[in-house]
Amino acid sequence: MDAKLFAKLVKEIKTGKQLPDALYLHKDAFSELPNTLKGFIPAVAKALSIDENDWHLVKLFKKDFRLSLLSYPGFYTDSYPALHKSINVDLGKLSHRITDYTKSDNPPILHRKETMVLEDNPHYEHFIQLTNEGENAGLYENTRIIGFKQSWLNLINRHGYELVDGRLFRCSAVAQTESENSIDRHKTAIVRHELSAPMKTLAKSGFLAGDHTVFDYGCGRGDDLRELEAHGLDAMGWDPNFQPDNDKVTSDIVNIGFVLNVIEDQDERLAALLGAWELTEQFLVVSVMLANETYINQFTPYKDGVITSRNTFQKYYAQSEIKSYIERHLDEMAVTVAPGIFYIFKDKIAEQNYLQSRYKRHHSWKQLTGPAPVDTRLLQKDKAKLLITQNQALYNDFWQRCLQLGRIPANEEFIQAEQVKALTGSFKKTFSLLEELYDTSEFEQAQHKRKEDLLAYFAISLFEKRKPYTQQPENLKRDIKALFGEYKTAINLATELLFAISDIELIEQQCIKAHQSLPASVMNQGHSLILHKQFLSELPLLLRVYVDAALQMYGELDDDIDLVKIHITSGKVTLTGYDDFQNKAVPFLKERIKIKMADQDIDFFDYINENRRPPLLNKGAYIDESFDNYKKQLSFDKRLAKLLGFEQNVDILISRGTFENQLAIINRTIAGYTIKQGAV
Repeated sequence: MDAKLFAKLVKEIKTGKQLPDALYLHKDAFSELPNTLKGFIPAVAKALSIDENDWHLVKLFKKDFRLSLLSYPGFYTDSYPALHKSINVDLGKLSHRITDYTKSDNPPILHRKETMVLEDNPHYEHFIQLTNEGENAGLYENTRIIGFKQSWLNLINRHGYELVDGRLFRCSAVAQTESENSIDRHKTAIVRHELSAPMKTLAKSGFLAGDHTVFDYGCGRGDDLRELEAHGLDAMGWDPNFQPDNDKVTSDIVNIGFVLNVIEDQDERLAALLGAWELTEQFLVVSVMLANETYINQFTPYKDGVITSRNTFQKYYAQSEIKSYIERHLDEMAVTVAPGIFYIFKDKIAEQNYLQSRYKRHHSWKQLTGPAPVDTRLLQKDKAKLLITQNQALYNDFWQRCLQLGRIPANEEFIQAEQVKALTGSFKKTFSLLEELYDTSEFEQAQHKRKEDLLAYFAISLFEKRKPYTQQPENLKRDIKALFGEYKTAINLATELLFAISDIELIEQQCIKAHQSLPASVMNQGHSLILHKQFLSELPLLLRVYVDAALQMYGELDDDIDLVKIHITSGKVTLTGYDDFQNKAVPFLKERIKIKMADQDIDFFDYINENRRPPLLNKGAYIDESFDNYKKQLSFDKRLAKLLGFEQNVDILISRGTFENQLAIINRTIAGYTIKQGAV
């Protein structure tokens, strides 16, 4: 082994924690090393009489003929393990230096451990959770100051956090009471320095526009309340630790966020849920912390949860478990909004309006037609048509309202109803006149789309407790009567539609049809259809229901999701999110969520290790002219496909490391939407 070969082999390594001058790798990941290095590193340790149990990581230098054998005995047990001993080996000079940190108060520590092991390592997902916590807290903004224990702890304290069993915690929204084990509830829950996750869902759904009063049941120090009040919202809160003297007031929306999971007494936990429900006028928002068995098993079991080393209680839930708990005790349907977040409606009309909004497409009609020219002799015989021509703006508004609803509006559904009725009589008569003057194909299209929207809504509602006709909003009753005749007909059609999503042959036929009609998509024959979430509303009705059925388990699509994959034969839907999909010519996959309808389960995959993130090499196949830089993207994709020798309209899966290596082989780099010759 010489310096030249060493540098070449180190450069070939695409795994590990990659730094500008070196890379770190746990020896459990040595299977990914070039064979020569795989044997060379242990041979160096043996030559220096270092027991294999006395080192855990290797640091390989990229520019020097050196390596370091590092002892981190707490690698798998400590969230941010401290370095015990470093053996720095200068391979060129055949010398080594040992540095012992066991007595140091400020030893070096490790971060981003998931980058140092392989994805099949049983600790990989837990390491990702640790890194996500630190990133969300803003602890990695300046990496120069996080390398040593004391500076890391000081940074955590400055951000208002505290480490408990290696996890970041804050004061909770639940009273500190004496229990048999004196559980310290006030020390629980993850710190957040922005609007909380459940509040963000309310904002996204339009519930924080000022039309609703909000009460935060267990508000902590009031971070959410300050933000809501800054926006001029009527928001109040109560907390037994920090705001115990505040009144508990009834409100349109009540939020009980990350509270149920910190109450160790089951009766008291239920009392909190019922107490929040009692204050609710329209709907309750319940959110809890989720975790898998691997993470939970590291703690001491206590009652139906665990006790942390700081003597705090945590009850971690599975998605289906908390949904069942809420529905069993409130005897109401819990609407899944996001992982760990649910809406429970007391106002059934508000519930139906919300559910409808999730399945209703918003029509944006471009007016291409107007009143046809009318012979003046005919105008004398038809005063009504003359009035329509003279009041064109008014009747254009009325026609647009008909297109929005897919039916003739009721009086209260058109703000200028009295003007129309005074000029041309009833809405029904007015519509008949307009049918002679306007292009009715527009209305037929609107009617068809609205009917599909309702069928999708009714089909998905069959998953839960179906609401009787009497509990439907008045506008929905009008829709049913106009489009289906009666409620029973709509439900029967929706039932047939729901059963059809299990027909593999039919799903494949609809995927082929969708691929032919959508503005953009990728079809993997016999396997899947992939499309951008922007085009979901343009899918054939059966596929809309197929995707919506999957989203019943996940919740609403957030801004981090870009593409949706419909699996034809396996009853699955995969959601993928990329880093800056909108602006990058080659975005890289950062998260993947697989929803398994048959198993009623969800798998989450995060690609924290950037070197392992697969690139999207044919982004242009998923977008159309409505996206920025569409033409540039098509031109870029065509050139890239030619250079690397792949097809543009197929689903391609390679790692970032492989992709960058292929570019290096042909001596190319990417800058914006340009492929340049030469290395970076």
